[in-house]
Order: sequence, then C-alpha cells, then structure tokens
Amino acid sequence: MSNYRRYRIPGGTYFFTVNLLERHSNDLLVRHIDTLREVVRHTRKRWPFHIDAWVVLPDHLHCVWTLPQGDEDNANRWRVIKQAFSKALPATENRSASRIARGERGIWQRRFWEHMITDEADYAAHIDYCHINPLKHGLVKHVNDWPYSTFHHYVALGLYPPDWASAPALLDIDEEWH
Repeated sequence: MSNYRRYRIPGGTYFFTVNLLERHSNDLLVRHIDTLREVVRHTRKRWPFHIDAWVVLPDHLHCVWTLPQGDEDNANRWRVIKQAFSKALPATENRSASRIARGERGIWQRRFWEHMITDEADYAAHIDYCHINPLKHGLVKHVNDWPYSTFHHYVALGLYPPDWASAPALLDIDEEWH
C-alpha cells in the first residue's frame, strides 16, 4: 500500500478535490445536493471549518477550507462527510469484491486530493478554479448559471461581477493549471 503523506498545518487553508468512484455519466452529487449540504452542515457543527469556496459538480467537488487554529485534521472531516453521505443513500451502487470485504460502499473514491494554500495568489487562484469549474466542464455557458457554487455568495459580497468568467477567461485560467 502507498504511504500517503499529507502536509499538515494547524489552522491551515486547503484546496480539495473529492471524486465519486464512478464518474462517467454520474450526477449523484447534484441529484442529492440537499443530502450533501446537510451532511456538511452536521459535520461542521462537530468539527468546525470555514468554507472559503465550494463547487459541487455532478461527479466531483472542489473546495477551499480553513481549519480552526490548532486543528490540522481535515482527513477526519472528509471521512465523516463521505460516510454520512453514503449512509444517507440507498445501497444501489455496484461494489467490487474488495469493497464488499471491507464493508465499504461504492460511492466515493477512497482518497481525496489536497493542496495546502501557500499565499494570497495561490488562494485567489484556487478560489477562481472552484468557481470556474462548471464552465470548464461545459456544464454552463456562464459561471453564474451553475447553482451549486459559492460563486453566488462572492457576487453578493461584490467580490466577483455576476458576468465573471467568459470563454476567454477560461482559457487564461486553464493555462495556469498546465
């Protein structure tokens, strides 16, 4: 088994990508968006964290969190979110023999991708990445059209104009990520 090492900074800010196990033609996350929201709300009551940005797409999500001072445990929070979401849904998914043997559901990929935010430019780039992702994946023509995003909160705060992110802006951001 691989030895995964995570960079842990108490009170740190992190960017995450969390994927469903079966991504092809799977809209599970948006179909059950209310369940996901409730699970996140419940998790934050027990294990607080600040949501800096969040976007939920049909088969994966991206977010930026800031943990409380002195706390570095984002892995437990993701475990709780993924387990509670899975338990809230009927067990209709296909499961591999190894998942059955471990008593695991077949909803989420086992791990998640994490990046420690290092400075203000890194923070801004990852917030933008979250918000532009529905456009990048061709789900909408305008970022403002995607309902499952903190983009709308940022617009309400005056941090983005409502018409932010046209096709040329997408190309500029894509170049930063390659």
